[in-house]
Amino acid sequence: MAQSSANSMLANLTQANRPGVLTEQVRDLPKPAFIELLKRITTEFEHFIKAIELINNESLEKLLEELLEAFTLKIGQILSADRTTIFMVDEDKQELWSKIAEFKGGESLEIRVPINKGIAGYVASKGLCLNIPNAYEDDRFDPSTDEKTGYRTHNILCMPVFSEGARVVAVVQLLNKIGGPRFTEEDEREFETFARSIGILLESCNSFYTAARTQKGLTALLNAISSLEQSLDLDVTLQSVMAEARNLMQADRSTLWLVDRDRKNELWTRVRSADGTEMVPLRQSMKKGIVGHVASTQETLNISNAYDDPRFDPSADEKTGYVTRTILCMPVFDSSGKNLIGVTQLINKAQGYFTSYDVSFMRAFNIQAGIAIENAQLYDDVLQEKRYQKDILQSLSDAVISTDKDGYITTINDAALMLLGCPIPRDKDTADREFRNITDQAFKQSRNDKFRQIKEEWERSLLGRKLWEVFPIDSLEGFLANSLTNGAQQYFPERTLRVAVGKADGQDSLVIVLGTDSDEKALFWAVGQHMDQPVSPTADVQFVEHNINLHVNPLLKPEGDVRGGLVVMEDISQEKRMKTTLYRYMTPSVAEQVMALGEDSLMVGERRDVTVLFSDIRGYTSLTESLEAAEVVSMLNEYFETMVEAVFNHDGTLDKFIGDALMAVFGAPLPLSNHALSAVQSALEMRERLVNFNRSRRAKTQPEIRIGIGLSSGEVVSGNIGSQRKMEYTVIGDGVNLSSRLEGVTKEYDCDIVLSEHTYELCKQDLLVRELDIIRVKGKQEPVKIYDLIGYRASGLGEQDELFLNLYQQGRDLYTAMDFAQAIERFTQAQVLRPQDRAVEIHLERARRYLQSPPPRDWDGVHIMTTK
Repeated sequence: MAQSSANSMLANLTQANRPGVLTEQVRDLPKPAFIELLKRITTEFEHFIKAIELINNESLEKLLEELLEAFTLKIGQILSADRTTIFMVDEDKQELWSKIAEFKGGESLEIRVPINKGIAGYVASKGLCLNIPNAYEDDRFDPSTDEKTGYRTHNILCMPVFSEGARVVAVVQLLNKIGGPRFTEEDEREFETFARSIGILLESCNSFYTAARTQKGLTALLNAISSLEQSLDLDVTLQSVMAEARNLMQADRSTLWLVDRDRKNELWTRVRSADGTEMVPLRQSMKKGIVGHVASTQETLNISNAYDDPRFDPSADEKTGYVTRTILCMPVFDSSGKNLIGVTQLINKAQGYFTSYDVSFMRAFNIQAGIAIENAQLYDDVLQEKRYQKDILQSLSDAVISTDKDGYITTINDAALMLLGCPIPRDKDTADREFRNITDQAFKQSRNDKFRQIKEEWERSLLGRKLWEVFPIDSLEGFLANSLTNGAQQYFPERTLRVAVGKADGQDSLVIVLGTDSDEKALFWAVGQHMDQPVSPTADVQFVEHNINLHVNPLLKPEGDVRGGLVVMEDISQEKRMKTTLYRYMTPSVAEQVMALGEDSLMVGERRDVTVLFSDIRGYTSLTESLEAAEVVSMLNEYFETMVEAVFNHDGTLDKFIGDALMAVFGAPLPLSNHALSAVQSALEMRERLVNFNRSRRAKTQPEIRIGIGLSSGEVVSGNIGSQRKMEYTVIGDGVNLSSRLEGVTKEYDCDIVLSEHTYELCKQDLLVRELDIIRVKGKQEPVKIYDLIGYRASGLGEQDELFLNLYQQGRDLYTAMDFAQAIERFTQAQVLRPQDRAVEIHLERARRYLQSPPPRDWDGVHIMTTK
């Protein structure tokens, strides 16, 4: 048994107000007394060590529960009570709590009641004993518990348990005296004989429990803070913060929401997907829910019952079956402590509720978490900026090389590598063109790995070399020296760069860069080697000469000193000029393929199966007659800009602009196996883009634009056509003429996209259409079936749309079968659904006319168009 503090030597010493007390006491002690003093101090230290061990004992919480259970049982036996409960006082929460054992297979259930309610609450708050002979006659008694359980409470004895400091630490509540009508004053006196000892034990045990909880919390907090220093990766930091906060607080779930630095009114986080393969982003408004409230007010919320809080949204629980009980939600600030960067949310404390200790620990944790997140965000910003600059550098079509202040290469982009002859593709489309029909992903990955390996090999060999050695351009060393020394910006047009590619020492993987010495002798360096000495090629070398514009600029430090140079080489050779021209009419990937075939490939006429698209603005004359010339040009430029993108996005080639009309070809100059579908996809994208285009015009109070699109497929002749003075690439043939006519047909039927049967048959499995008519266009003898393009088959139809199309098609079938009366009935029914449909009006007019004046018996249902 530990000695009391009154007789404790160490306690007396620690309470002394001046140093040297122990020294004075032992100075004149005889040896036996000194030995006895040592024994007393040693014994007390042993007790302290045992107390420390008890604090660190994981079973301390169980010990408190067992004490409560044992005291509850024995007090009930001594005072002959049918039921006994000991409520501990939680001053932090202003609640009474107790543990009910053997709940759900032996697990303890913690119950809590407010300290100011009921019989026990009155005793705890007043510190007075209540001996109630008839519970139902006392206003403080709550009969609802009896109603739920079926138990009948008759009499109650409820007594406070005090600490040494006369503070109520617990309340003992006894129900229904056994063997008597009520509890007596003798029962109260009997309880007083052991109440003080129970109070001291409970207070001591609770103090140990609090100290142990604090110790465990501090240890967990230190471990959690230490783990936050392990990574600068933002995703890793997010996961670490959530995991450590969950472990620290012994919570079931945790989430860290970050303030979106671009959209200040939103919070975001990333969590692992169900299969754990990726991080899934989530977003939430700062004006909604518990998290939003904490973010907007920067207050801490410690919620004991989520469903009692009006800010809690239970919809997630209803969907998942999860039950949210307790919530601790706190703000996270940056290192300055002023700017909010996030919110931590912990859900469902493993035992009981989140306490003030939890809030203190979590506040300390959030300070460190805020610093870790801020560092991770700064690091992420640096990485993004670095990637951004690298992407910009690699996306430039001009060769860009940076050097240090001595002229050694520090960075080099893909365009510069290709200028030297590095065999890497310019873009992904070019890289994939020769493997377009290959589905073996392993093969494609191997091919991509090879390209990356070649590029990295070139970069390793060239970085750290003197710029003028790698790029043998006359006077380049002097140009660069001037910029590095004097900070001069310089431009030198029409410079010549000669390079060569081949093999060295019989190794296929080595590529050679050409330089020249002072005697104009060819010097070769093998890529992948140290390049200290020139090497001789062992195979044929291909020489390439580039005509370039050279820009040489200094790179400056913030204080203005030169730290390096930047050299930009603009290739203005014939190859580049031809590419630039081709890019105006086709996508870069198609242009690259045409370039690979050689510049003469477009000069030779070829027959190809293609789909031709004609697009025209409706009512162009009336639309533009009130506009100034500059406004007309501006409108057309904006309109054609977005429509040409729709052509290029589906591998189409822009053939020409004809006033307000656009002509595009799919399948030339290079073959396209699915040219019909590509053309249809382009037309549908034009339809979508027109909606956005008109939305912008409405916002500017400008009139909307309507267009018509005609598509037809067939064989054409393609090639460069014109005179010696002016030539242009185009296609000619019946498919071109028919597409142009169909664009005009859209006006008559008030449709925006009309397909010929030649196009529809090539991709009908993917499309939703309605058959408009069978027509014979002006200048043609063969009739053609035409279709109104509705959309993709996969998009489906609404019930009313499907009914309309069924009625319309029935009408068409009856019309071509010359049953005009029945056709009129079906078309009339369809017209009820769509009163303004022009195709229905046209068929009704014709059917009524044919009903009065029938066509010949060999009539084929063809309508002859009289206009273009």
